[in-house]
Amino acid sequence: MYKSKIVLITGGNKGIGFETARQLGNMGYEILIGARSEKKGHEAVTLLETEKIKAKTVVLDVTNTSSVLSAVEWIKEEYGLLDILINNAGVFLEGDIPPSELELSVLKSTYETNVFGVFSTTKAMLPLLRNSSSGRIVNLSSGLGSLTLNSDPTSEFYNVNSLAYNSSKTAVNALTVFFAKELSDSPVKINSVCPGFTATDLNGNSGYRSVEQAASIVVKLATINSDGPTGGFFDDHGVVPW
Repeated sequence: MYKSKIVLITGGNKGIGFETARQLGNMGYEILIGARSEKKGHEAVTLLETEKIKAKTVVLDVTNTSSVLSAVEWIKEEYGLLDILINNAGVFLEGDIPPSELELSVLKSTYETNVFGVFSTTKAMLPLLRNSSSGRIVNLSSGLGSLTLNSDPTSEFYNVNSLAYNSSKTAVNALTVFFAKELSDSPVKINSVCPGFTATDLNGNSGYRSVEQAASIVVKLATINSDGPTGGFFDDHGVVPW
């Protein structure tokens, strides 16, 4: 039996995902880096190993059902369970254009990764999470997904009118709520987190927050105790409005 808790991070080879892996790894968790590219996954694992972190690569494309199911089978065979799933993989494809100029293909592609990818990965990994005594799911959302903040002219998110990305994160929050209701009688807890405007490849490294700052809220929700929240939306300051 493995003594370390097992963590799978989708898109874990860079950005917030990688920093989350680093922080959890230094806390003693065993990290599974979910990456579309085996090469990039191995590069991330090699970096983690320089810090004496136990890590492995899992080739995982959240938009590919066969890839997701193969990852499930590998984790099942290797460990028999999964303690923490962090749905970190995401895309921002549209740039700064008004909704009326958004191409349907871009909206669909955004949802394929940000929504359907989160759904299919969560659904597929759920039996493994149920095998854990304290399964945890953390969905990377965004303040841009808050309908309340998008409707508030005083909000920092108000002027970012990116329909595809923003609404995809709103949908992620919906997934969190509905899965939480289904799992309410189980030890598994699921929450959405807003890491803030973080400098990553997603935004051309234009964010004002560091990946270290962003990963802290992910780690906090990934490691909550049995009396911790479920079905919520949180940032560094507490609850984020839907």
